[in-house]
Amino acid sequence: MKIAIVGCGGLGTVHADCYSAIPGVAVTGVCDLDADAARKLAERTGARAFASFEEMLAQTECDAVSVTLPSHLHKTFAVKAAMAGKHVICEKPIALNLEDAAEMIRVCREQGVRLFVGHVVRFFPEYVQMKRKVEEGAIGRPGVAHAKRFGSHPGLKRPWFKDDACSGGAVVDLMVHDIDFMRWTLGEVQTVYGLRAREGDVDYNSATLLFESGAVANLEAYWGYAGPFTTYAEIAGSKGIIVSDGTRSRSLQIRKSSPGEAGGPFVEVPQSPGYRSPFLNELAHFIDCIRSGEEPIVTAHDAYKALEIALAITESARTGQAVMLQAGAGEGSR
Repeated sequence: MKIAIVGCGGLGTVHADCYSAIPGVAVTGVCDLDADAARKLAERTGARAFASFEEMLAQTECDAVSVTLPSHLHKTFAVKAAMAGKHVICEKPIALNLEDAAEMIRVCREQGVRLFVGHVVRFFPEYVQMKRKVEEGAIGRPGVAHAKRFGSHPGLKRPWFKDDACSGGAVVDLMVHDIDFMRWTLGEVQTVYGLRAREGDVDYNSATLLFESGAVANLEAYWGYAGPFTTYAEIAGSKGIIVSDGTRSRSLQIRKSSPGEAGGPFVEVPQSPGYRSPFLNELAHFIDCIRSGEEPIVTAHDAYKALEIALAITESARTGQAVMLQAGAGEGSR
C-alpha cells in the first residue's frame, strides 16, 4: 500500500517512521511548503518531495494520505485527498468546528474512501487496560473520574498553537485526548462546564463532564507547565479505583475496596506497554482496516463527538455557563 504524507513536521516524521515498520506499506510522497522539511523527510523515507499537494496526489499513485498539518488545515486537505479517491488518515482533532468535521465525513463517505482520525490514546496499553478493567467490573459501577495532561507550550516552537483560530486552544488540541478516552470508557456526555485561565505562555483549562450514566469526570489540560510532560487518569467506582499515572514506572494500578476476609487492600496490575509505539499500533490498525474493510477502534464519528464536547467546554469557559449537549445530535454514525 502506498502512502503520501502532507505536513513534514514532528507528527509527519512519526507517521513516516511508523509506516516504514508496517509490512507492505511504502511512503511514496511527502509534501510541505517548507522545502527543507520536505527534503529531509524525503531523504528519511526514500520518497519524493513535493511543494504542491495536487502534484503529489497525481504523481505518487498513493492509496492513502496522512494529514499531519496544523489543525486548521485538516479539512481542506482531507477533502482534497478524498475527492482524489484517496483514503484519509488525519491527526486529531478532526477539525476546528463541527461543520468542517461533518463535511470531511460526508465527502469521504460520498467518495467511497475511509476517514481515520488519530486519537492515539486509545492505542496506549495502559489506557486500553483501564477501559478493559472498567468493562470487566473490576471497580464496580463507575462514579467519578479524573484526568490531567500537562506539558510545555507547543507555541514556543510552533507559533500557530498560540492562535485559537489555528489550534483550537489547549482544550481542542490537548484535553481532547482525555475527552475521547472518557467518552470511550464512560459513555455519552450530557453536560459540561469549563474554565480557562491564560497568562503569557500559561494556558490552563479544566472541565467537568456529566455523563448520561450519572458518572462525572473532572479533566485538566495545561500548556506552559514547567515540569516534564505529565499524564494521569483515574476512575473511581462502587468497588474501588483504577489509576494510570504517567509519572510512575507502574502506570496502571487497581485499588479495590477489600472485604474483611481478603488478604490485602490493593490489587495492582503493572503496566505492560511493550516496546511497540502506540502510534505504530494506531497506524497499523488503520492500514488493516483499509485492507479488510473493518470498523476502526476509533471512528470518524468518535472524533466528531470528541470535538463537539471540546467545543462545548470552550463555550462554557467563555460564557461561564454550563452547556448541555443534545442527545443524538451530530453528523451520524458514518
